[in-house]
Amino acid sequence: MTLQQLRYAIGIAKVGSFNKAAEALFISQPSLTAAIHDLEDEIGIMIFNRSSRGVTLTPEGEEFIAHANELYHHYETIQERYSKEEQKKKKFAVSTQHYSFAVKSFVEMVKKFNIDDYEFALRETKTKDVIDDVTGLRSEIGILYLSDFNRKYINYLLKEHDLEFHKLIDCHAFAYMWKNHPLANKKSVNLDDLSLYPCLSFEQSESGNYYFAEEILSTNEYHKTIKANDRATMLNLMVGLNGYTLCSGIISEEINGSDYVAVPFKDAKGEDDRTMEIGYITKKNFMLSTICRIYIRELEEYLQAYTSGKAVQE
Repeated sequence: MTLQQLRYAIGIAKVGSFNKAAEALFISQPSLTAAIHDLEDEIGIMIFNRSSRGVTLTPEGEEFIAHANELYHHYETIQERYSKEEQKKKKFAVSTQHYSFAVKSFVEMVKKFNIDDYEFALRETKTKDVIDDVTGLRSEIGILYLSDFNRKYINYLLKEHDLEFHKLIDCHAFAYMWKNHPLANKKSVNLDDLSLYPCLSFEQSESGNYYFAEEILSTNEYHKTIKANDRATMLNLMVGLNGYTLCSGIISEEINGSDYVAVPFKDAKGEDDRTMEIGYITKKNFMLSTICRIYIRELEEYLQAYTSGKAVQE
């Protein structure tokens, strides 16, 4: 088994076609097909199902490609760190729940690179997709939160997928809303205060799985609920319908604009014991790329500024 064969298999899995993969890899299709046949014979499994509509991964192939991605990424990281020649194109991807501070940190990370060619990706996506993206190394790092409610289930998934959680910050819950919302000027709000207004949340991939919710108190019964699948729609619903969402309160005004505020959320007794532990996930014992380590540093610096009262808290 060679690194070249792994690269070929990864390329086919990515595009779902031997023809397209051959073009992208600058190799003839017969040579690519022969290389994959040799690889499958050597490891004793079928990696791909072939059909007139293209190729798909077999169950054994899915597991193999996950390991191949990890191994090849290690190779690229070592090459980046120790090669005398500059890599032609820098690559990095992050998957995250809908956090503006993650976007802001990504922007600052990109600004650090004075290079002509790079391929970066920022995926604001559903919680399950964050986990799946890092598992399959579609993204090198994922950002999500744990709470007393979801911790056991999310940790189970992370362990099952050989992932580990790295804590960034603990924060209390806030009600995030338009600056002209009737409750925007209150020192704090509780569920009774919010009951007259639509509760907004990000739609998740598996209906009814409250453990994947990005918002704290996802199991509460709300009289009015609206789900959205992107941050721009969420902000528009706040303005148009006086909606609100329960979030961390760590907001980048540069990303979201200055028309929104975060009001501390407290229970009926005035207590704020709803804690969100925000962090990032990576493959266990995984060698992170230089770009990833720079991104993590940007996250840590932004959140450190937040805790010091320097970052924008809306």
